[in-house]
Amino acid sequence: ELMTGIVGTNEQVPIPAADYSAPIPLQANAGSNPKTRDAALAIAVNGVPIFDYTGGGEMSSDDLYHHQTQHDTLLTEQLDHCGGHAGRGDDYHYHVAPECMIETMQNAGDDAIIGWAFDGFPLYGSNNPDGTPITENELDVCNGQADEVFGYRYHTSDAPPYIIQCLMGEVADLGNLPRIAPLRPAQGSSPLAAGRPPRGGVENLTFTRSDSGTRSLDYFYHGEAYYIRYKASETPDCYELETRTVTNDGVVKSGEYCR
Repeated sequence: ELMTGIVGTNEQVPIPAADYSAPIPLQANAGSNPKTRDAALAIAVNGVPIFDYTGGGEMSSDDLYHHQTQHDTLLTEQLDHCGGHAGRGDDYHYHVAPECMIETMQNAGDDAIIGWAFDGFPLYGSNNPDGTPITENELDVCNGQADEVFGYRYHTSDAPPYIIQCLMGEVADLGNLPRIAPLRPAQGSSPLAAGRPPRGGVENLTFTRSDSGTRSLDYFYHGEAYYIRYKASETPDCYELETRTVTNDGVVKSGEYCR
């Protein structure tokens, strides 16, 4: 299911990010002002970062109160069947409820914590932990509410913003929270062009992994086949890529790129 089913692809692929860490404070403290960032706000219990629902950069405080339809990654079909995609850092992350992960959880249920925000508060599913439904306007601007155990909790939801969209708790250093940089070219390789979503979307996008370790993102655009293929190189944290993308006008390019 990973990456499969995306229509509005940005022609990026999920490449492991070495030494990625998620600093979750053991003592969470409520704050008074919602905080936004154009990177992860939380981490799912399977280790995958969680972003807000948008794909257009950091939201302003005013944006939080207005649905950003043009940047809604779900409405613009940028997400796979599991609620995620690969972003500008060629890193896989969620923008809505991680349904595939939830389905495999042994403790799946309304009382199961599915992630932790970087302010130390938990993330639950679309119902209250006791199984009761969440009523309209019960959640605040960050998609959270008060909690008897933790003091505060976030939720997923069927309606926008779908998942945590800002941090309501205190954060010691917002600018020092984890962020994954784009791949850098190894010596002798040309820089990668930033992926641009092909106008109107692509068809039949699939993501496969071979026994040899090669991973391949394949799709069609206006009847032509495009792909991004990569595998680990002999250099630690580096990968050999071969691409034929719409962004590069169908020209086949190859090189070694590193974290």
